[in-house]
Amino acid sequence: MRDGTALECVMAGTGAARRRIAVRVRDGAGPAIVWLGGFRSDMGATKAMAVDAWAASAGRRFVRFDYSGHGASEGDFSACTISTWLEDAQAVLAAHAADAPVLIGSSMGGWIACLAARALAGSGGGAPTRLVLIAPALDFTEDLMWDRFPPEVRARLEQDGVWHRQSAYAPEPDAITMALIEDGRRNRLLAGPLDLGCPVHILQGMKDPDVPHAHAFRILERLPAAGTVLTLIADGDHRLSRPQDIARLLSAVAEMADPLSAG
Repeated sequence: MRDGTALECVMAGTGAARRRIAVRVRDGAGPAIVWLGGFRSDMGATKAMAVDAWAASAGRRFVRFDYSGHGASEGDFSACTISTWLEDAQAVLAAHAADAPVLIGSSMGGWIACLAARALAGSGGGAPTRLVLIAPALDFTEDLMWDRFPPEVRARLEQDGVWHRQSAYAPEPDAITMALIEDGRRNRLLAGPLDLGCPVHILQGMKDPDVPHAHAFRILERLPAAGTVLTLIADGDHRLSRPQDIARLLSAVAEMADPLSAG
């Protein structure tokens, strides 16, 4: 029996781009709860492990994985795009969470979760039952990167195809590529109404320097009012990893994972 400690793999991509995606699955009851992490994060991050511990105590099936170029998965981070990471998520969902999963998306994972949910709903089967989004960074490559980059950074990207940005979360810089920006434009979700076909609970810190709470309001305006909840944490940052933040997250997950809950 898989207990969440054995590392498995799922194959994503085709041809020369085929790659192994590292996955951990905790067996349990009910539709799978799936963790989709953030940009440069991995499945061993604080919030993912907190949900894993909750799933163990609740006897729920829980799936977490690393995107290409992240953590234990194969792939060159600088060669990846939003479409690459969406493809990874879809491969994991097909292999381990095909039956109406509950998706938890953190930061970039919120964007990936929404893209995956939209694709599943459009396919007519296996659509997620609920979404929990933590500081969801939908369309961040355009709205939170390109639109904020000074002219010299845009020029560097257009000329060299890559710009290395210092990270507040890792010692090495992030390789931001023009391919990432251009692919992000093809995956934008906030240009019009956004109906994901299921209830959504957003958790957002109001002192988040990376995904400002105004961005959460933009998402809220595009989602259907019915079944959508926004929880604002006045002193919360982007990580939302303090004990009180974790408690709010686990409460939201428990509610969304309950088949009898409203919505």
